[in-house]
Amino acid sequence: MTHPLDIVVHRGGGPHPGGVTSVCSAHPLVIEAALEQAKDGEHAVLIEATSNQVDQFGGYTGMRPADFRNLVEQIAHRVGFPVERIVLGGDHLGPNRWRELPAEVAMGHVDELVRSYVAAGYTKLHLDCSYPCADDEGPLTDDLVAARATRMLAVAEAEAARVGLTGRLRYVIGTEVPTPGGAAHHIDELAATTAEHARVTLDAHRKAFGRAGLDHVWPQVMALVVQPGVEFDHWRVVDYHREGTEDLRTALDDEPTMTFEAHSTDYQNPAALATLVADGWRVLKVGPGLTFAMREALFALAAIESEIVAPLECSNLSAVVERRMLASPEHWERYYPGSLQDRAIARRYSYSDRVRYYWADREIDDAVSVLLKNLSAQGIPEPMLSAYLPEQYERVRTGLITADPRALVIDRIAGVLRIYAQACAPHESLVGACR
Repeated sequence: MTHPLDIVVHRGGGPHPGGVTSVCSAHPLVIEAALEQAKDGEHAVLIEATSNQVDQFGGYTGMRPADFRNLVEQIAHRVGFPVERIVLGGDHLGPNRWRELPAEVAMGHVDELVRSYVAAGYTKLHLDCSYPCADDEGPLTDDLVAARATRMLAVAEAEAARVGLTGRLRYVIGTEVPTPGGAAHHIDELAATTAEHARVTLDAHRKAFGRAGLDHVWPQVMALVVQPGVEFDHWRVVDYHREGTEDLRTALDDEPTMTFEAHSTDYQNPAALATLVADGWRVLKVGPGLTFAMREALFALAAIESEIVAPLECSNLSAVVERRMLASPEHWERYYPGSLQDRAIARRYSYSDRVRYYWADREIDDAVSVLLKNLSAQGIPEPMLSAYLPEQYERVRTGLITADPRALVIDRIAGVLRIYAQACAPHESLVGACR
């Protein structure tokens, strides 16, 4: 049974086959930007919720899988995007959320996590058992990771049969999975996964599937997560260099139904993204880079507001964000080392964008609403727009968007997605720039 994402695995698409952008964010403005940016196309839009954002208990967003699906579909209806072109995925599904528990207890939660995603109609599932649980001793072996992934697979297939999705699910596997949301420590360079290690991972999963009587599901595994030497930390981006993956790229030569999936592609330059797709990483995941762009737009608008709106009427968005992050430091404190000044700068500007955990905070959300309302009523002088959001200024001047503050934020996010869309249908000139 075909799936909208099967097209990215097809190996007969010419020298530079296309890819797909995986939008990994639960923020409504990001989802709206993704749907608006893709509205004029004809291909599926892939939107994925991560297990820390959305789980059977609500995650940090307060949403369960069915809630997130409803949110996405409500936005789609509002902007006029066909819901049948939306593919929902679950990212980093596995014991990550319950690592402090014994493995069997954690995997019990994982069973229900997977079941809830499939029941809600998500058809792309990342089976990520690369994190150790409380009673695991030493590094996890490929065999153990594969066994746990197979347990998840069995749960998913059983639920798929119950809800009428047999044959419709697509899976992502792997044991060298980049840290969700970027590295938490300084990085200088990265070594790509070796082809040998990739093949060991594939073999371990294939055998585990067989032992569980699930050999027939192997063609539904659409992607393998490996490390292509792509990452970002708080202050630096490690860009893709294809000479480091010549060996790795051969690992899927005998897997005609599988491609590579690239995590942590946020902030990669356009040439690097295009070359990743051309080299076989046909699923490009981006998350923090989108909320980073959203934060840039909102803070730029807040700076404009501070100059043209009476002080007592201002949203004071930046100050509200800082106050709420200091009041609830659990999402950033252990990630941002250094002096008080270093940490203050990181809270606002870090590539890892830990502020993304706070946009659902009631006070921050209210401040965003006040900001957008103030600037909608006041209007933004074009010269100020040029100073603070020059790319959006150009698009306003040429009539591509309006100067409505919400439209400006949406377009700032969509600007990142336009780079991904170009990379997923790459041009020779862009690919050549990364050789």
